[in-house]
Amino acid sequence: MWKSTLTALALCTSPFASSPLADFALQKVLEDAAPIFGPYAHRSGNRSQWMKQYPDETLLVHMNIPGTHDSATWNYTQASQDALKGITDLNQVTVPAPMTFRCQQLSLINMLDMGIRAFDLRYAYDPTNTTLIFYHSKALLSEIATVDDVLFGFYQWLDDHPSETVFLSLQYESSTSPYASNDATLQLLLHNILTSPAARQYFIQNKDTLGKLGDARGKINLLRRFDLDKIPQSYTDALPGLHFSPRLWTDNGQDIELVYNAADNLTAYIEDYYQPLTPMGSEAKENIRWKYNATVKHIHKATKEHPDSLFWTFASATNTPNEPPIWPRIMALGNGTEYTPVGGVNQFLVPFLRGQKGKRVGIVMFDFFDQPSELIDTFLEL
Repeated sequence: MWKSTLTALALCTSPFASSPLADFALQKVLEDAAPIFGPYAHRSGNRSQWMKQYPDETLLVHMNIPGTHDSATWNYTQASQDALKGITDLNQVTVPAPMTFRCQQLSLINMLDMGIRAFDLRYAYDPTNTTLIFYHSKALLSEIATVDDVLFGFYQWLDDHPSETVFLSLQYESSTSPYASNDATLQLLLHNILTSPAARQYFIQNKDTLGKLGDARGKINLLRRFDLDKIPQSYTDALPGLHFSPRLWTDNGQDIELVYNAADNLTAYIEDYYQPLTPMGSEAKENIRWKYNATVKHIHKATKEHPDSLFWTFASATNTPNEPPIWPRIMALGNGTEYTPVGGVNQFLVPFLRGQKGKRVGIVMFDFFDQPSELIDTFLEL
């Protein structure tokens, strides 16, 4: 808590704001955030400032936003799993191999610098039920970097890149421990993080609507894939952003329609077909084809229908129950054999996206977004 308080002071316009103590406090928080956010460094380049080319009047729902699925998993290797075993064991779970969970290989700050603007982050209690940290299912991703720490990484990056806006999707991860609970105490802790003085400054305070780019520059659009159903409604009412209740998000859905603003009849169109329902024993190329087909079908819909609505497509998937298992990396990039000579979903998407030049595709979330190298450039050139 002391870290957040001091760093919030560092971000305020007060005599304390320019003091060495405030700078030291911020540096400490960024160092703690590094296992998830990555070591902080200020870089500039075309990809890190690509939103500069768009007028302030541009509606966010009209923009093409590249994102990453399970963004915090980038550093989850065998070495990190082994190092975290003592902490993870407190959750009383057996954690499968890291390749089951790893969906990225570059840090959040690298993603930002390379043009990524939408992030999928999953949180839950640490094993002592005192802080909120990041998980992918049973995989605890860092015992040091808290949700609050990582948010300060985004705040600092936006200060350094004021032309940009970021979309943060936060989702409660329910499968971290047999005894995990999305209880009132956890929900209140999350609420307090998202309504702190620093959060109020950096999160766009609009509710249930996406506005114009000019109003969003230097700020975060919150995508709330969680409910605060164990605490009074007033706490939910105090939160900014768009609410995508887990109760309304169709599991493994290829064509989800989710109303996030009933008063104005605003609907999000979502594809989240994260596990192709291929027959058991299906080969990698068949799983890749099923996922690719679902992805491009939804992107086609985004280019042709509901031009003023939010479209959100996940190009990511896995099929670990299959024999042999199809890990996230195989789905995204292929298995490196003659059976997937072209690669995975990412490689297939490059020529498809080149054919969508000048069209709105919306938010698209990738696994291993940096491969092939032309994927994000192709996306940003739409």
